[in-house]
Amino acid sequence: HQVLPEHGVVVVDEAHDLVDRVTGAATEELTSAMVSTAARRCGRLVDQQIAERLDEAGDGLSLLLGDATVGRWDTLGREITGGLAAVRDAAHGCITALGSERREEPEAAAARRMALALLEQVHDAAQRVLGAFPGEEADRVDVVWLAEETVRGQVLRVAPLAVGGLLRQRLFGDRTVVLTSATLALGGTFDPLARQWGLPTRPLPASKPIAAPAEATASEKPPPADDGPAWTGLDAGSPFEHRRAGILYTAAHLPPPGRDGLAPSYLDELAELVTAAGGRTLGLFSSMRAAKQATEALRSRLEVPVLCQGDDATGLLVRQFAEDEATCLFGTLSLWQGVDVPGPSLSLVVVDRIPFPRPDDPLSSARQRAVASRGGNGFLGVAATHAALLLAQGTGRLLRSTADRGVVAVLDPRLATARYGGFLRASLPPYWPTTDPEVARAALLRLCRQRTQES
Repeated sequence: HQVLPEHGVVVVDEAHDLVDRVTGAATEELTSAMVSTAARRCGRLVDQQIAERLDEAGDGLSLLLGDATVGRWDTLGREITGGLAAVRDAAHGCITALGSERREEPEAAAARRMALALLEQVHDAAQRVLGAFPGEEADRVDVVWLAEETVRGQVLRVAPLAVGGLLRQRLFGDRTVVLTSATLALGGTFDPLARQWGLPTRPLPASKPIAAPAEATASEKPPPADDGPAWTGLDAGSPFEHRRAGILYTAAHLPPPGRDGLAPSYLDELAELVTAAGGRTLGLFSSMRAAKQATEALRSRLEVPVLCQGDDATGLLVRQFAEDEATCLFGTLSLWQGVDVPGPSLSLVVVDRIPFPRPDDPLSSARQRAVASRGGNGFLGVAATHAALLLAQGTGRLLRSTADRGVVAVLDPRLATARYGGFLRASLPPYWPTTDPEVARAALLRLCRQRTQES
């Protein structure tokens, strides 16, 4: 489908989201309800037997998906193959029976278009799933998985394993493209994202550690010599003096995060930091379970107001947070990138754990396996890159104006102790680093007193 109009230059802002946005647009899904709705829409427009054949195929698919394994599919069983083929063929029969456009009343024409659009969606999704399992695993270009949703039940999804080829062919091939964002340099280089976009990269020598560009300086990277679209990277620096305005505190003394929610030591650390800051805290959590656990714990311990994502519309919660300096706001993914609160209402950003994708995430796990099969580091190339992007976005919430000051506290000790910690730290704004909790609390106390005096 054509998305971009005729153009000479494309500017992609917030380009750190480009892979996810293109992946989302290129993902198709199929449910038994979609098949039934498609059959119902075309029921009055084609022979009843033809529509009933599609409806029956949808019923069969519903039974098959109900018995199927939730999660990523690495093979396609014979029964599922037959069920999907029946849906595809029945949808094709309905499309053929509908025929091409004809002169008819506007209401009838609209009904025909709606039926045809859903039939094509059902047909194409079924065909794409059937074609996603070639004989050689190395030849696969799509990932298929079954999800279980509260409202829609079983949802079969198929998404591209990578979008670099698509971007390289459709976006970068013939025109100049400018990709901009505050968080494109991961591990101190543009290469991780360039690789995901299908652009050639120049590997750094193994003996030279990756280092972030100096703050407030511009550094150019010449076009790589590899085959493919030539590109130049430019780090234009930042208006913020990160080392003077902010502290990156990593709670290296805490135990690694577990799977059973926030440990008591994490809640104790969080309470001490929030108390030192006098509220003024944005808590970024890896799950709603953790956000709610922290909210309940601090509401019972502290006198400062604590808002939690889901208490009200997110926009209203952010407004309440910004208007009352003593208030804290806890939440998950939408707050990592969607909060802009300059001024005295935000002095502390807390991250409970490094935001790696879930190990059972079907798309991320498939992409990691594909990178590893080509001899690369799947964890670093996919999971750590995902985490670095989110960390860079989340920790960037602290400084929203040149007058802002504060602390970013990462409770996950792996940022300081794990081998991949250097890559993640080099992806963050260059705050002044420390692992000493006394230093972090003392800085927050000073800032709290200063802001209390100013108000």
